Amino acid sequence: MPRPLVATVDIAALQHNLDVAKAHAPHAKIWAIVKANAYGHGLERAIRGFSKADGLGLIEPEAALALRELGWSKRILLLEGCFDAADLHAAAAHHIDIVVHSMEQLVLLERAELAEQVDVHLKINSGMNRLGFIPAICRDVYERLRSLPYVRNISFLTHFANADDAFNPALPLSEQMHRFQMATQGLEGERCLSNSAADLLHADCAADWVRPGIMLYGATPSPQTAASFGLQPAMTLRSEIIGIQHIARGDAVGYGSRFVAESPMTIGVVACGYADGYPRHAPTGTPVLVDGIKTRMVGRVSMDMITVDLTHLQNAKVGSSVTLWGDGLPIDDVASAAGTVGYELMCAVAPRVRMIEVNG
Repeated sequence: MPRPLVATVDIAALQHNLDVAKAHAPHAKIWAIVKANAYGHGLERAIRGFSKADGLGLIEPEAALALRELGWSKRILLLEGCFDAADLHAAAAHHIDIVVHSMEQLVLLERAELAEQVDVHLKINSGMNRLGFIPAICRDVYERLRSLPYVRNISFLTHFANADDAFNPALPLSEQMHRFQMATQGLEGERCLSNSAADLLHADCAADWVRPGIMLYGATPSPQTAASFGLQPAMTLRSEIIGIQHIARGDAVGYGSRFVAESPMTIGVVACGYADGYPRHAPTGTPVLVDGIKTRMVGRVSMDMITVDLTHLQNAKVGSSVTLWGDGLPIDDVASAAGTVGYELMCAVAPRVRMIEVNG
């Protein structure tokens, strides 16, 4: 019998969340972002869940080729572009769009002499200061791209730093919009600005394309809850109670004896640990569900196990169902308790965790 830990991916929830993204930007086309193995959900499942998307975006060239092998025939966008000539030729041969975000990538493309045309997305650094050309040189970069016979269409994109905090004084959303508009003014090509937060909160940023990521999987980058936007959890991580201990006042639980009982307690041992992707830094108090009832984790996360408080759950027993996140327990709540974000939890689910899919 396999270990009772299993991650369930709901294809219908992926489809529903894509519909939510579309409803927030009804006139825009959608790049569904599937980097990091579709945020841990699996590329094969993403293809089914996002079949209505206009394109898929990711950063891994090998995964882009895998999407073609899996039968995805619509557009694919490499969000970080290519880093060697071989990837450029492969992208052109398989009709994969590329981002160009640096002078080095521009020179690489100029020297590539591709046999087939490729669509290029010119990335503009509008203030995030990670990737992209500063606005002052975008026109020159555009002209150099335009001069290449194997560059077919040129589009423009940028990335918002604070779409969930539009009035952040360090970099307001309006300032990034202004910089992008100045950089692209008078230049022909489609625009793409909105990530999940902008799609959900700033309809005026939608432009020609939006590229939602985390919202498609049922979490949110916004302080508001995913449920408040009508999003559904696409991944549920479940396990079972595999052992029970009855401890006295003053007894400690787990490595480092960090948790000490203030009164007699019943402790459940759950088959899930940091080697499965559960965050090792999750503190006592991190929420879990046991047989659908909310309780808390106590003590330090081990490699293969966590311990939870069953003191007030009289019917809990070995074999009781435990939800670590997902259906009934928003992943954002678990992530917040652990001082991280839902993105990290999804992407960290380990290969040893069984993953199955359902459809609604």
